[in-house]
Parts: sequence; structure tokens; C-alpha cells
Amino acid sequence: MIGTDPPDDHAIATHALCKRYGREPALDRVDLRVPEGEVYVLLGVNGAGKSTLFRMLMNLERPDSGRAEVFGRDTRRDGPMVRAQVGYVPERQDAPHRSMTCGRLLQHVATFYPAWDDAYAAHLVRSLEIPTGKRIGELSKGETRRLQLVLALAHRPALLLLDEPTDGLDPVIRRRALALLAEHLADAPTTVLISTHHIHEIESLAGYVGILREGRLVAQAPRDELQRTVRSYQMEVPDGWEIPAELQVSRRSRSSAGRLARCTLVGEEREVIRRLGVTGARVRQVSALTLEEAALAYLPGDPS
Repeated sequence: MIGTDPPDDHAIATHALCKRYGREPALDRVDLRVPEGEVYVLLGVNGAGKSTLFRMLMNLERPDSGRAEVFGRDTRRDGPMVRAQVGYVPERQDAPHRSMTCGRLLQHVATFYPAWDDAYAAHLVRSLEIPTGKRIGELSKGETRRLQLVLALAHRPALLLLDEPTDGLDPVIRRRALALLAEHLADAPTTVLISTHHIHEIESLAGYVGILREGRLVAQAPRDELQRTVRSYQMEVPDGWEIPAELQVSRRSRSSAGRLARCTLVGEEREVIRRLGVTGARVRQVSALTLEEAALAYLPGDPS
């Protein structure tokens, strides 16, 4: 796995975290490190283990082995104290107390958080157009997600766990929600762990990126390091050329004549070029990738 360890002041640290459902591993010895004060983007296809990891950080599920810490507290031993410091938007878009109105639920939840900011909550309610008089059980998918965002942000927690927070939102409200998140981060020191299929939406906020693949954390690095070590290489290659087995390949293509090849490869650029040269390939161009392209290189896809 590429990546340097984040600094020692972690808001989140997991240690060989494992979880299985039947024979299938949901998490396989995951060592996540989220530096305090950073926005950490966690990527992975559906079923990669992202939501399982979030639920374990909230102590809503227990690991089969390993442990998780939030601000140095063990999530199993100190679950209530951990949850008090977290604003959580779960993947599932349902909410408790379905017979309550949105306004009544906000009042109810506020009583559990001494730091609940009534003025800020009102600002979020207006901005996200929360129907305060509507019962929870009557909310649409998008309305439920907007309410979950208010509940997560209004007590200004030290940590936000956002699992696909814009899922179900229409484009206008999605942009507004992302602007509110940026505003929130500018106003108060907050650590964010966010899972999303739309990395381009939060690229400007991201400081670290992690990639989960089939329950394994295959990459974890500052965004600049990820983009520096994942590049697209265009090269002229001899007949019968094959990519060196030791180079991690994520995308590749060949010209119809077979003389030109383009590959997305992981590693230090100088070393990658040296290894390609040993095989007879002549690198003609090296191209930088966007953060989204570099991250997606680690996920399953058609390599041809």
C-alpha cells in the first residue's frame, strides 16, 4: 500500500480492524489514520466496507478483531463518549421517531448536546429548506438526507462522519450542502471523514485520501502524494512487450499497431521510467492526473 503515515495526532486510528459477514470479509486488517483537523476522503465501490467502517467508529457494530479509536478513546469501551463528539450522516436514509415533526425532532436532539447552536441550526434549516412541520415518516429521500445533515452539523462536533452525504439530493441542494460544509469547516476546527462517489465535488476540501478495495485499505496518502505517485505514461514499446510484473498497473491501452502503449502506473516517476526502460520501453510522455483519476486508478475497472 502506498502512502506515508499521517502525523501522530490522529482523530481516528484503527488497528488491524477486521469484520466478516459469513465467509465474506467486510474489513480486512484495516489501519486507517485520519489526522486531526483534516478532511479525509474514503473511496471504494459499493460493498468495499466503507459503511461497515463508519458503523464501527460509532460502535454500532463490533469488529471480529482489532480495535478503533476516536480522539484516543476506544470506540467499544467509550462508545457514548465517542458519539457525543461526532456528527454522523449514515448511508441509510432513514431517521428515528417517525411520528415526530422535523421541528420537534430537532428540539429533542438538541437536549442531548450541550454545544447545540440554536442560531446555527436555524441557519441550516433555512438553507437546506427543512420542512419543520412535516412528520419524519412522510419525508422524501432527499428531505431525510437534508435533515440528517442538520442533525450532524448543528452541535458543531469535533468530528464529522459523512457516509455519502449528498446521496439523494438534487443538484441545487447538493451544491448548497457542499457550500455549507465548506462554511462549517472555515468557522470551526473540525475533522472530517467522508465517503463519496463524487470526489470531484469535494476535491478542493480534501487533504487525505484512502481507498478501500474488497475490505482492504490499498492506499492512504495526502492528496499531493497520491497525485505525485500515480501518473499516466505514454511509451513506445517493442513487439511482444509486457508490463513489468513489479509495477502496479491500474489502466492500460495499446495502439492498433501495438507500438504505442499508455499505462497508468503507481510509483516514483524516476523509478517507474527506469524499470520501463529495462524492458525496452521508451517513455515519450508522462502526464499528471486529477485527484479523482489518481484515486480511481486503485479501484476495479477495465484495464484495456
